[in-house]
Amino acid sequence: MKACVTPLPDVKDENDVAGGAIKPFPARLNAVPPRIANGLVPGVSSQAFQKDNKMWKKHVKSYSSVNKYLLTGRYRNIMDMNAQYGGFAAAIESPKSWVMNVVPTIAKMPTLGAVYERGLIGIYHDWCEAFSTYPRTYDLIHASGLFTLYKTKCSMEDVLLEMDRILRPEGAVIIRDDVDVLTKVNSLALGMRWDTKMVDHEDGPLVREKILYAVKQYWVGGKQTAVA
Repeated sequence: MKACVTPLPDVKDENDVAGGAIKPFPARLNAVPPRIANGLVPGVSSQAFQKDNKMWKKHVKSYSSVNKYLLTGRYRNIMDMNAQYGGFAAAIESPKSWVMNVVPTIAKMPTLGAVYERGLIGIYHDWCEAFSTYPRTYDLIHASGLFTLYKTKCSMEDVLLEMDRILRPEGAVIIRDDVDVLTKVNSLALGMRWDTKMVDHEDGPLVREKILYAVKQYWVGGKQTAVA
């Protein structure tokens, strides 16, 4: 297990906290994680983290204007398929919901430690493989930039089918990505009998990134006539 555990940095004083002091919950949700503040996540500064945190608050506010149930507690089990620092989960900030923050194994940076330091739950996973959902399915799935990240790794169809499998009937999906990618995703989602709606970025129609909202329908096969 040693290779899987990130050791905390040494401290110089017995009164210091290894890795940095963590604020009590829920204040730690929006505080800069100690490993970022101490420069232990390459290329990520405290300012970059705060900018990302502010951006996700803006995104979630925009999401809730389209999906009216997002912040009501209707979605109890939520997944973020490309969590990065956990900004989406922190912006939800509801005692009625919990978010599984998944950091893809092919992501540019291993940021799961920062997710933990925000008081959030998470896991590393490769979305070219099946995700263990026992003992629950999810009420809402969020995926930002996921299909662009995996476009040369595995098929879009396989990722969407895995999303469909782990999403409960009448569950919701929110996908952010480049417009060309989302156009293909939308076509496949319609083939899976999802109801979809694509909208412009919060900053206007000239931004290439768009948002696809979808709902998995509850459906069954037609009546079968027995043949004697």
